[in-house]
Amino acid sequence: MSGYVGIPARLGESALSDGRSLGWAEWGPSDGVPVLLCPGAATSRWLGFGAGAVEALGVRLVSVDRPGLGASTPAPGRTFSDFAADVRQLCALRGLGRPAVVGNSQGAPFALACAVAGVASALAVVSGADEVAAPQFAPALDAGLRGLVERTARDPAGAEEFFAGFTAEAMWDMVMAGSPECDLAVYRDPEFAAGYRRALDEAFAQGAAGYARDTVLAMGRWPFALDAIRVPVDIWYGERDTGHSPDNGALLAARVPGARHHVVPEIGGALLWTHAEDILRALLGKAAGAAAARSAS
Repeated sequence: MSGYVGIPARLGESALSDGRSLGWAEWGPSDGVPVLLCPGAATSRWLGFGAGAVEALGVRLVSVDRPGLGASTPAPGRTFSDFAADVRQLCALRGLGRPAVVGNSQGAPFALACAVAGVASALAVVSGADEVAAPQFAPALDAGLRGLVERTARDPAGAEEFFAGFTAEAMWDMVMAGSPECDLAVYRDPEFAAGYRRALDEAFAQGAAGYARDTVLAMGRWPFALDAIRVPVDIWYGERDTGHSPDNGALLAARVPGARHHVVPEIGGALLWTHAEDILRALLGKAAGAAAARSAS
């Protein structure tokens, strides 16, 4: 175990009512405070965060493979609301109640969908893939990203087919080529790199269709109302993160009622691993405050 990631304490699959299954991994005490992780693009259940911190804080961290990735059954044509419904079932099956939720990178819009659906008790968006198709961002996108956004809007099926050509190796190369040196210091850590590569390999074990569906959903207009979120939200970005949001989450934070916006200096997209304890402490505090408010009402 490195200072960033650890081997899962528990691995499993849970059967859903329609016969599909969701793969999951857990870290920390089995009777800890449930925190559900929606992991980044094609990183599967195997890549957690907060090595050491989850035990110290009494967190039961649960990472979930989205359909078609890792150990989870494919669900062609699935939507954000479908995923939120899957998570609701998983929470009942695994005794998670209404967990606090963390959405990292491409997992962020899926985590936000869970918050909109009332599945989450509190939410932390960390280095979240922003809604790049939002019209406010059009002038800020570079030509390559703008082209992908326009292609996804014009021909989502064709875009999904294009993204289905990606591989674990291509994802690794893309992350390494697009990251600042402060992030590469994390990603090149031997144990982190081994965990990351394993997560990518497992995510693509069924092919790239699951990743492709995720990407089309994340890169299109989000079909849920951010102003409908009624749980406390922290939005975290690294100051040097140029790949996840055109404005380091400023617009996103403004669209979510009461959201607290954190921009952390001297780090980029590796924020989830370098500042895991800070993120978890803030999230646990928000979840406890929300629970107290519900009890008092």
